[in-house]
Amino acid sequence: MDVYHTIYVAVTQLFLGSYVMLLIDFRQPIALWRKRWIITIVLVVCANLMGLLFWNFWETYKHVAVFTMTLPYILATLWCSQYRDGRAVFDISTALFIGCIGTVNASFTKIFLVDNEYFSFVVRVVSFLLMFFLLRRFSLTYQKMIHQLDHSWNLLCIIPTTTFLTTLYVYNNLLLAYPIAALVLVYGLLIVCGGAYYLMYLFFDHIQRENEAQNNRKLLELQISVLQRRMETMKMAEEVLRTQRHDLRHYFQTASELVSRGEQKSAIDFLSAAVKRLDNYQTVHWCRPPILDAVFASYFEQAQYQGIKVDAQISLPEQLPVDEGELAIVFANVLENAIHANLELPLEDRKIYCHVIGHPNIMAEITNPFLNAVWFDENGVPLTGAKGHGLGTRSIQCFCQKYGAACHYEAKDGLFTFRIVL
Repeated sequence: MDVYHTIYVAVTQLFLGSYVMLLIDFRQPIALWRKRWIITIVLVVCANLMGLLFWNFWETYKHVAVFTMTLPYILATLWCSQYRDGRAVFDISTALFIGCIGTVNASFTKIFLVDNEYFSFVVRVVSFLLMFFLLRRFSLTYQKMIHQLDHSWNLLCIIPTTTFLTTLYVYNNLLLAYPIAALVLVYGLLIVCGGAYYLMYLFFDHIQRENEAQNNRKLLELQISVLQRRMETMKMAEEVLRTQRHDLRHYFQTASELVSRGEQKSAIDFLSAAVKRLDNYQTVHWCRPPILDAVFASYFEQAQYQGIKVDAQISLPEQLPVDEGELAIVFANVLENAIHANLELPLEDRKIYCHVIGHPNIMAEITNPFLNAVWFDENGVPLTGAKGHGLGTRSIQCFCQKYGAACHYEAKDGLFTFRIVL
């Protein structure tokens, strides 16, 4: 039986570990912290398995597993998770809730159907396997949600944590004495908790749809502004061309008259000045992708209108590895924040540095001076206390999560710097 209990716990922890890995959002670099988490959990599980296999630890294990297994799981997850708050606890409590389902199904089978340890073990494994596929579907929505919901996670943890602790108590103290009542109570809790998770999923999915609609609306507004800017540029170019065509004959007559008088140098200077005036009407293009070009042009014009000097070097290919509109929104959010930060400074100190390259990867650095103190959360994301603000940084975080990009914020020596690598 010691061997059976050892295999029983090992398989259970294998599934629970896979559940946590579906939900946890590891710190950067992800590969390193995932490896650290796996090594830590393997050591914890092996220590418990050694006790079960060699020290007849089963009866004690049922009562102390919360401290020898669950607590180390929570601490290791908090250590390796990008969010060391209620979100990490929610990951663990969700895995434990699913573990309760497998345990209760196996116990129900053993007491009421077939009194065979190995058959109940098979039921347990099948339950875990089915729940894995359900959790994987839930995790797709959950992984997006953890970057957008910064509060209420401790409250959400109450439901699965209460279910787990109650199931553990009933399983260890009431199941053998009152099997029917115990199983009715536990299944009732599991059904309620499962219903709560379904409502969470609907809530998360609703929020995701709203965010996607908002991003699509913002992208549409951006595309409309791009079209408007292009139309204005074309009208301006047509007007300039019409004017220059009208004045062209006067240029030729004047230059011809100067040449006929032998004043070739004056004629050349006159024509050079005319060419220079024509050059001043040329449209500035910052990069090949049209939407990005329009965004840079629009925000750089706004900056220059506000007396902000712009130092920009942008080199991007026409074909991008990400959606051009979504990347344009990232730059629009950063440049908008940079302009607002500059407006708090005197005119002579206002400046924006924008350097973007497209090879071998898309890498961008946007820097601006700032006046007021900048605060960051535990993940290095700027905090804002203003109502309605902070949506830009969340949009950037969602973009990075979607495309696997790495972004970094830094405030040092009076300069705020945003970096992103794709």
